[in-house]
Amino acid sequence: MSHSHLHNHAHDHKDLKGQKLLISIVLNIVITVAQVIGGLVSGSLSLLSDALHNFSDVISLIVSYIASLLTKQKASINRTFGYKRAEILAAFINASTLIVVAVLLIIEAVKRFKTPEEVESGLVIWLSIVAIIGNGLSVLLLRKDSKNNINMRSAYLHLFTDMLASVAVLVGGLLMKYYQVFWVDSLLTLLIALYLIWVGYDLLKISTGMLMLFTPTNINIKDVVRAVNKLPKVNKLHHVHIWNLSDHELHLEAHLDLKEDISTTAFNSLLLDIETILHEKFNINHVTIQPEFNKEDPKEVIVQD
Repeated sequence: MSHSHLHNHAHDHKDLKGQKLLISIVLNIVITVAQVIGGLVSGSLSLLSDALHNFSDVISLIVSYIASLLTKQKASINRTFGYKRAEILAAFINASTLIVVAVLLIIEAVKRFKTPEEVESGLVIWLSIVAIIGNGLSVLLLRKDSKNNINMRSAYLHLFTDMLASVAVLVGGLLMKYYQVFWVDSLLTLLIALYLIWVGYDLLKISTGMLMLFTPTNINIKDVVRAVNKLPKVNKLHHVHIWNLSDHELHLEAHLDLKEDISTTAFNSLLLDIETILHEKFNINHVTIQPEFNKEDPKEVIVQD
């Protein structure tokens, strides 16, 4: 069994990432408290629903912050991978909370549709503006990191959808103030909830796939096998597993059936060629190969263990 890996990790600016999360946590706590008070005083369901979403943001940001801290922990005898999958788990939790919050909002919106109530629109308008500014700052803080980290992306989505929700609340407040259209409060709550389900489901699907060690959607295993099989001395790559350990670690584990009984030195040279191809063509940076010659075992690409 031979194992090797080519590092392509993004370890830089982790402390800065944590600082951005902390700033976002403080901003969202302030917004949540203001919206809860304002929603109760004004009677606005959309403002209270936005406060609930903001509270879920606070929870998700705390989860993301803890996960980012855990990933810095070193591997040990009892935790050979350390906590590298903590951020994937955080993304799964955050995606789940997005959907749970959305379902709760739909239930409340349906109830309010049946019994619409007059809303103090002036307070709704001012508090929604405060929320837009606060969430907008948080979105700008996390935007860059969200592009290459599933944990930060889950936190970013919470904040981005909440910013959109606050925009919707603002529009609703203006319509209620100038046109007395109070049912729009419930309608906007419903639309916000449906949007949450849409973005939450996509993130939930991705994080679930990573937790279940599914083959990444951008990887075609047959293409990987064909690329390796073209190398001299290689008979067939089989018994293949490809999975994401984290956002930046893509692993391949496989058996390699050889055409001839080569030396360890020759195999090391072949392994280097395999690593180079897998990294350059498929961005696979951790390779574990079990070399075989005339071994009687299943030679299918995918073998049920």
